[in-house]
Amino acid sequence: MQRQRHISIAISLISILFYSALTRALPAPEFGYNKDSGNGPEHWGDIKEEWAACKIGQIQSPIDLSSKSVQVIPMLEGLKYWTYNPQHATVLNIGNVIAVVWKGDAGSIDIDGTRFPLVQAHWHWPSEHTINGRRYDLELHMLHVSPQPDGTNKTAVVGILYKYGSPDPLLSKLGEYITDIPEKNQEKSVGVIDPSEFIKGSKMYYRYKGSLTTPPCTEGVIWTVHNKIRTVSKEQVKLLEDTYAKRNARPLQPQNEREIQLYVSKPKNKPQH
Repeated sequence: MQRQRHISIAISLISILFYSALTRALPAPEFGYNKDSGNGPEHWGDIKEEWAACKIGQIQSPIDLSSKSVQVIPMLEGLKYWTYNPQHATVLNIGNVIAVVWKGDAGSIDIDGTRFPLVQAHWHWPSEHTINGRRYDLELHMLHVSPQPDGTNKTAVVGILYKYGSPDPLLSKLGEYITDIPEKNQEKSVGVIDPSEFIKGSKMYYRYKGSLTTPPCTEGVIWTVHNKIRTVSKEQVKLLEDTYAKRNARPLQPQNEREIQLYVSKPKNKPQH
């Protein structure tokens, strides 16, 4: 029990340190999303030297997840790559996104034997990724970070896509708190949030290697985008828009012959009689 407590504290500290660094990187006033302005996505790589990957990177995100270029990988039905825990959280206005930040060990995902603890989740509107050319109305990014022995971090992001329809239960819960943080760096406690609710019921997902979708556009990010499309109301998306802008989605980036994997659940073999 004592060892588990120490591990939980260590993960919390790691999350806080990485989140602080990410917060300094994401809300930089130098960049925006208006393609007609001098600080739009086409110019991100020219604004700062450390943002050069936004311009010259070869595995940038987001991309179109086309069925023409995917490698289908069967997996046993019910096999999960995530283990999440309900945990106290806050909503924070970072400046260019609204984020849910967990205050303790909210769980992790496992990719090829590497554990990536969950740090935070935030929304982009409209969606940044597309599936077979279709863009959706909202995209949630769940950010995971795995500290390495050499002091660096590996990053993995889980993407959830939404189309207009019935209200999203989580945003229904968070709506009143989001309206209370109209200014950058404002934060509000929202009680316990269960991260597993974001991906409940998903049985297929795409995976590829890409980058952060905001400056500094760091490459080497492992992306997992779920195929199950959820619903969100127009009013809920407008609530997010009112906190920042009409859109905060980076345009699609070249695939550059990258491999895209589509993990598909297959039924477990029934015992023969």
